[in-house]
Amino acid sequence: MSTLAIGQKASLTKRFGAAEVNAFAGLSEDFNPLHLDPAFAASTPFERPIVHGMLLTSLFSGLLGQHLPGKGSVYLGQSLSFKQPVFVGDEVTAEVEIIALREDKPIATLATRIFTSSGALAVTGEAVVKFG
Repeated sequence: MSTLAIGQKASLTKRFGAAEVNAFAGLSEDFNPLHLDPAFAASTPFERPIVHGMLLTSLFSGLLGQHLPGKGSVYLGQSLSFKQPVFVGDEVTAEVEIIALREDKPIATLATRIFTSSGALAVTGEAVVKFG
């Protein structure tokens, strides 16, 4: 494993289409029509289906466990704040950035962010992970 440092970042870009949203609904038991039914979503302020927030934030798990800090990392905690919707079919970029490292234990705090394709911040938070 490479040495970790404050300021290191990793990111990935993904598009969640109707198939992914439907699969997540089945896995999570969240069949809210806001995510699945265009006619229902049209009657809401969003006007079209939005991606489940927890589906979006699942990208953090992949980043933390595969890229930064990397394989063997274990989630200890995660805070989240949803700033704006992501619509079904939109591309997003998830990013993690090391903002603190404990000196006494292999524990890192990372800023977690999801951006829309236009660069707007859709989700923000912090993750705490054990690594090594």
